[in-house]
Amino acid sequence: MADERSPHRIAKLLARAGVASRREVERMIAEGRVAKDGVTLDTPATILPSLDGVTVDGEPVAAAEPTRLFLFHKPTGVLTAERDPAGRATIYDRLPKDLPRLVPVGRLDLNTEGLLLLTTDGELKRQLELPSTGVERSYRARAYGQISQAQLEELIHGIEIDGVRYGAIDANLERRTGANVWIEMTLSEGKNREVRRVLEHLGLRVSRLIRTRYGPFVLGDLPVGDIGEVRVADLIAFRQTLKAAARQRPPVADVAVAGSRRAPAPRQPTSARPARPNVPSPTRTTPGMPPSTPGTLRRQRPTALATPRPAPKPAAPKVEEQMLTPERPARIKRQPGWAKPKPKPGARPRSGAPRGRK
Repeated sequence: MADERSPHRIAKLLARAGVASRREVERMIAEGRVAKDGVTLDTPATILPSLDGVTVDGEPVAAAEPTRLFLFHKPTGVLTAERDPAGRATIYDRLPKDLPRLVPVGRLDLNTEGLLLLTTDGELKRQLELPSTGVERSYRARAYGQISQAQLEELIHGIEIDGVRYGAIDANLERRTGANVWIEMTLSEGKNREVRRVLEHLGLRVSRLIRTRYGPFVLGDLPVGDIGEVRVADLIAFRQTLKAAARQRPPVADVAVAGSRRAPAPRQPTSARPARPNVPSPTRTTPGMPPSTPGTLRRQRPTALATPRPAPKPAAPKVEEQMLTPERPARIKRQPGWAKPKPKPGARPRSGAPRGRK
């Protein structure tokens, strides 16, 4: 967790104060609605130590209040959004009007019900949503189709669907009710429609999906459409666990990424390198190989393991070396300047005699 007194971007400070989300703040700054000491800000990257002198639509912004976290039992048919262009109902239509401005932690689909966290702190929202934080989410799904526990246990290794890689999922078959099955799934990434896509990939058709847990916060017996607030002591303890987990995670620069190359370590100058003792190498013995003599670093390929090379093809004999027979007379290409030999008077050519220069 960053220090509360350290400078931050104006968008982050306003999000913490509950004015709007970071994206909304960036939009407000682009519209010229945010000012500092009467001067309109033109970039959300402005660094400020506090919100002193900051106004939104001409009204001063109050200092950020202590973070608050709420549990909301979202019903089906309600959007996790501030407004909907199509006029559908949103979670803010169901929330009490006397609450402070709340932002949802993650999203639940229109037809997904269950636990939805709401907070006044945009930074806490971001921490809970990041996959690197490792906060687990648990769901109960009712689906139509046939599935076995062995198939569900394979999800612990992750799965790739249509080019999208989903991380480890702990899935258990709870019970069967006719042609339907109830499945409990726990994951820590929370990608868009992850549970539904994974179960549909396994040949199931999800008819009901309920989120029952987010981190240490459980839905319990909270009625549908009701909201409850997390106690301050429990919230402080949870944020302490997040800080402890962040300290235990290795830095991003030290984590080896598949396919990436590390920067080579700087070489020491020759003068700083320790002198290498001139010690002869020990005798090495390898099955199928003759023992190497001390000090010899060259390895010899064992005869038994060597792959025999194919014998080279014999070169075609030259024309002069070919056997001259009546069936295969020699053919010599005439070169420029060669004169055609004249037969002797009265001489008859012998059968099979080579043609050409004598």
